[in-house]
Amino acid sequence: MGSIRLDYSNCMSDFAGEHGIDLQELQALYPKLTSAYSIIQQKKAKGMLGFMELPYKTEEAKKISSFAKKERTKFDDFVVIGIGGSALGNIAVQTALNHLNWNLLSKKQRKNCPRLFVPDNVDPELIKGLLDVLNLKKVVFNIISKSGTTAECLANFFILKNALIKKVGVKNWQKHVIISTDEKKGYLRELANKEGIASFVIPANVGGRFSVLSPVGLISAAYSGLNIEKLLQGAKDMDERCGQDITTNPAAIYAAIQYLMYQKGKKINVMMPYCQALKDVSDWFRQLWAESLGKRTNIKNEVVNIGPTPVKALGATDQHSQVQLYIEGSYDKVITFLSVEKYRSNVVIPSTKEKHYLEKHTLNELIKCEEEATRVALTKQMRPNCTITIPEVNEHTIGQIFYMLELATAYIGELFEINAFDQPGVELGKVLTYGLMGRSGFEKEKKEIEEFLAKKKESTYAV
Repeated sequence: MGSIRLDYSNCMSDFAGEHGIDLQELQALYPKLTSAYSIIQQKKAKGMLGFMELPYKTEEAKKISSFAKKERTKFDDFVVIGIGGSALGNIAVQTALNHLNWNLLSKKQRKNCPRLFVPDNVDPELIKGLLDVLNLKKVVFNIISKSGTTAECLANFFILKNALIKKVGVKNWQKHVIISTDEKKGYLRELANKEGIASFVIPANVGGRFSVLSPVGLISAAYSGLNIEKLLQGAKDMDERCGQDITTNPAAIYAAIQYLMYQKGKKINVMMPYCQALKDVSDWFRQLWAESLGKRTNIKNEVVNIGPTPVKALGATDQHSQVQLYIEGSYDKVITFLSVEKYRSNVVIPSTKEKHYLEKHTLNELIKCEEEATRVALTKQMRPNCTITIPEVNEHTIGQIFYMLELATAYIGELFEINAFDQPGVELGKVLTYGLMGRSGFEKEKKEIEEFLAKKKESTYAV
């Protein structure tokens, strides 16, 4: 089936000179990296890291597949109502594994699978525009919120539910909804139990940004005709590769390289796939890296703010927008290329009267040459870069990528001595929003933000 491969040669001083890592530096980190591996294994054994259990939940994947096969032909559209970790993984899987113009294909071309929409925002124009194109009699909504109380998710749900009831009736709207939430608690769990709505469980020990291989990401994938069991198999195979010998553990080595680069001032990690299908993997990774690693912590009784900044790019598109900065700008970046060995299509450039040098070559050759040229150009200017090579984009290799990057995030969190699994900065914004919206129990937050806004209103720093 093929395994993905990490090549970090161009991050080493042999190729990146003074901006690279000496082999001795990497080897000196091995004891701390081995300790990080052990800590992660201990947390896994205690049931604290549910994302590491997901590759082995094959029975649940079979149930989801069976459910989707029976239900998906009834609907024209499948709509995911979630935000952040309840949406980005769904988008990444769909873009990677299905036709890039999936929603424009005929239902026959989609093999009777529904179109997929993931409106991951509360922008009024986005939701109004979605309602304009949906036939509510032929749509199913997957409402995703682990807590069952996510404001953005519930707001969109209430709007869409109201529209649904008007179209199909108060006794039938439940047939058009699937709920993914906590097993026991929260508004959505109560609603699912009360209304008899089809529902799936988001494990309590799986955080949102680590949930793509749970029902959060698997349901929409199954409805879109993808083989979710192969996704889990890819993740399982990667888990088995990431063993105690950290020198052959790709997740550990990726974490080590990024950690050492951060110590050298390379605090921006640019993920740049040379494959259109992988562009949203970068978006998914951006949340994973940012929300997990951007933390305020205490080290030796001193408050320290830590956080490598993830940036998304796309080859060859961003050779014409961002690469100028990466080659001649500040030495504060490390590039992670996502490289595909075999594209699923081969497109030949036709002959021309002018006998152009491009004729009879393929787009496949062109994009690979541009990728290699960019990699060499960066390296010649001592700009560190590494490459994750994918034999071919399919369920098995995408499962490997997701799991490797999730595990690397866990390892580097230990290297930074932070908790990679919480998000206190996000929580502050949430509670202040609750206060502004008048949610009971958040009167203190409402007063706090009103006082802040009143002070700011008096500010003269505006034009």
